[in-house]
Amino acid sequence: MAEIKDPENTILMELKGGTVTIALLPDVAPKHVERMKELARAGAYDNVAFHRVIDGFMAQTGDVEHANMEKDYNPRRAGTGGSDLPDLPAEFSKIPHARGSLGAARSANPNSANSQFFINFKDNDFLNGQYTVYGQVIEGMEHVDAITRGEPPANPDRMISVKVAADVA
Repeated sequence: MAEIKDPENTILMELKGGTVTIALLPDVAPKHVERMKELARAGAYDNVAFHRVIDGFMAQTGDVEHANMEKDYNPRRAGTGGSDLPDLPAEFSKIPHARGSLGAARSANPNSANSQFFINFKDNDFLNGQYTVYGQVIEGMEHVDAITRGEPPANPDRMISVKVAADVA
């Protein structure tokens, strides 16, 4: 079990293979961290598909509007939605898009991140300074590596549950 230093800023993401522990970076991207915790606490990320998974690049998820596999799942629209909360301003930093880092997915507009995010399978330095980094996998990256590939995958994997570690007894 990973040592969790800051339970309020740690995410426990349950995937089919096990738990992925993500340390959030509130000092780097406070608005993105708050949004992830707000949506996790609302249960909005539970059962949301990984709708875009590119081998050697990243796994994208978090479309709480169109990709909930238990409620109104629409594979053709998955990846086009967000939450009912306003979009977030970019919080770019010098933190690299390294293997296991969590990046905010967005449209061409840098200030359009909402609920979607991706986990990098490898160091993707070409993304540095263009997408907000707001977390890092500290345990369970092998479960991320096992996510079914595709754009979209024929039988997508999902986040079974996403919780803030401080809320888990």
